[in-house]
Amino acid sequence: MRTDVAGERQGISEARRIVVKVGSSSLTTAEGGLDADRVDALVDALAKARSGGEKEIVLVSSGAIAAGLAPLGLRRRPKDLARQQAAASVGQGLLVARYTASFARYGVRVGQVLLTTDDTSRRAHYRNACRTLDQLLDMGAVPVVNENDTVATDEIRFGDNDRLAALVAHLVRADVLVLLSDVDGLYDGDPSRPGSTRIDEVRGPADLEGVSIGSAGKAGVGTGGMVTKVEAARIAAAAGVPVVLTSASQAADAVAGRTTGTYFHPTGRRSADRLLWLQHASTPQGALMLDDGAVRAVVQRRTSLLPAGIAGVEGEFSAGDPVELRDTRGRAVARGLVNFDAREIPQLIGRSTRELARELGPGYEREVVHADDLVVLHP
Repeated sequence: MRTDVAGERQGISEARRIVVKVGSSSLTTAEGGLDADRVDALVDALAKARSGGEKEIVLVSSGAIAAGLAPLGLRRRPKDLARQQAAASVGQGLLVARYTASFARYGVRVGQVLLTTDDTSRRAHYRNACRTLDQLLDMGAVPVVNENDTVATDEIRFGDNDRLAALVAHLVRADVLVLLSDVDGLYDGDPSRPGSTRIDEVRGPADLEGVSIGSAGKAGVGTGGMVTKVEAARIAAAAGVPVVLTSASQAADAVAGRTTGTYFHPTGRRSADRLLWLQHASTPQGALMLDDGAVRAVVQRRTSLLPAGIAGVEGEFSAGDPVELRDTRGRAVARGLVNFDAREIPQLIGRSTRELARELGPGYEREVVHADDLVVLHP
């Protein structure tokens, strides 16, 4: 371990706000059902870290679906969405009840926060999520965040809680993100095979070249794996948040800044906007094809998309939905929240806002996608 990395980790020990993500395999048995001893061990580490009042903890916890398997008589995680939602409905209550009882041993309250992508890519919902989490922390509670699996559909899912944790770290302006797994870090090959070596630090994509990253967890009760954790670390690091990836058994060392697992250096600057969510947590419901002039305006000058620059429309969407903005080759160059329904777009194509206002009314004298609701994907 190089001394500069040790210095970076020393900074983690001074972090005030920490987001910790724990996966299903670290909380439950392979057959389904919560493991009370595992939950208590994690809570012991987190409660002690915040006991002096200098640290705030946000816990992003998987485990709702896994916890609901045994009570519903399910032997394994179901593949169909309806039964996943049923398991989550039963399991989420059990999960929060377990955390409530475990943190109560330290006189700490918890607050449940369930999110969908819709709650975080739309401007008003994003602000509400920020306020709720900040208020819970200000009142001394530990927010327990999970995806709202009981109502989320395939179109509005984060896909895994690793990515959710990275985005929550950005949302609450965390000083560090800790990703807990059933493996003690990122290895350059299968960690169960002789000769595989743990990677102590990642400074950027070049450090991952030639690294074989497994795609499945050991327990088989979650949706993530090392691939999703590395992707989450990349998202958080790009937003200026350092990341520690280690095993749940090393949680106390991770939040204390002691050397453990793999350390991902920040690669980007911190930002207060919600466009990171729009880029990584939204699912486009359609696409707008842009002419060359509009592509230059949106991508290079970062301006709003006006009707005059649209060459075509694809898909079914409503005002407020995320859509892709594509260039003349069909490449997605940006993503944004559209201000019109898909059925309205054809009459707007290639026309000026002034002309549209005269013909259709003042409500049409506006941007199709405002610059504040737009993120560039390919500069």
